[in-house]
Amino acid sequence: MTIAEIMEKMIEFSNGNIHDIDHFIRVWTYAKTIGELEALDEKTQYILELSAITHDIACPLCREKYGNTDGKRQEEEGVPLVKDFLSKCGVDDDVIERAAYLVGHHHSLNEISGIDYQILIEADYIANASENSYSEHNIRNFADKFVKTRSGKMLISRIFMLN
Repeated sequence: MTIAEIMEKMIEFSNGNIHDIDHFIRVWTYAKTIGELEALDEKTQYILELSAITHDIACPLCREKYGNTDGKRQEEEGVPLVKDFLSKCGVDDDVIERAAYLVGHHHSLNEISGIDYQILIEADYIANASENSYSEHNIRNFADKFVKTRSGKMLISRIFMLN
């Protein structure tokens, strides 16, 4: 299935929740941009984009089950959900495993392994910072400690007007 077809399925899965849909489209856009600027190989780019689209797949379940979208619970609940979702989309098993790993760790900043993981963290942060009006101090702190890609640094600097 193409990214566009999976995007369509994820929009359907989101059941009209505009906030969730808007968020994963933002994260996907930033992840896609950073990945392309960093010249990822085709498979890694595909995994990154799948992960960006599905990274918060557990949010509706977490809201219903726990009353919130705590990051650790999202990670735990997201793995089986993303595996089932991507399997139904006909995605290859090895791609599903990596995407599930990324979804299951997208709030774990101290365990980053792989450029796809790094970019997903950066893209999700950029989307969250803009959606939630993070302070300049918070953004600078995150950028200094966690942003590793040249493209992520450039986007954060330009989006948030940091000098």
